[in-house]
Amino acid sequence: MHCPFCSAIDTKVIDSRLVADGHQVRRRRECVKCHERYTTFEGAELVMPRVVKQDGSRQPFDEEKLRAGMLRSVEKRPVSMDQIEKSITQIKSTLRATGEREINSQMIGNLMMDQLVDLDKVAYIRFASVYRAFEDVSEFGDAIAKLQK
Repeated sequence: MHCPFCSAIDTKVIDSRLVADGHQVRRRRECVKCHERYTTFEGAELVMPRVVKQDGSRQPFDEEKLRAGMLRSVEKRPVSMDQIEKSITQIKSTLRATGEREINSQMIGNLMMDQLVDLDKVAYIRFASVYRAFEDVSEFGDAIAKLQK
C-alpha cells in the first residue's frame, strides 16, 4: 500500500486486529520513508445482489445508502456506531444468504426495520413512518401498538 503522506511504496504493518465481529481487519501501518502512521481496514469483497426498485429499475446494492438511512433513523438516539455497523453487517449477510442475483428494495426496507426494532423503538417508528409513508396519526398508532405487543 502506498503511503498517503509521501506516496512511498514501502510501508510496514505495526498492529493488526479484528473488528466488526471479525468481518474486517484493522491495520496500523508506518511508512518506512517518512515514518508517518495511519490506519487501514481490510474486508472481504463479496458480490451483493442487485436491487430492483419499486419502479422496476435495477441498481447495484449501495451500502452507504443503507448506512445513511439507518443514521438518519437513529439520529440523537442512544445507539452506538458499533451497533449500527453490526446491523448493517447482519442485513448484508442476510441478503447474500438468499443466493439471489436480484432482490426487491422492499426486502431491504423490511430487514432494516427488523434491525431497528431491536436497536431502538423510536428509530424504528421514524424509519417506518417514512418507509411506509404514514398519512395520518392512526397509522402511527397502529405501528406503536404493534411494538407494544
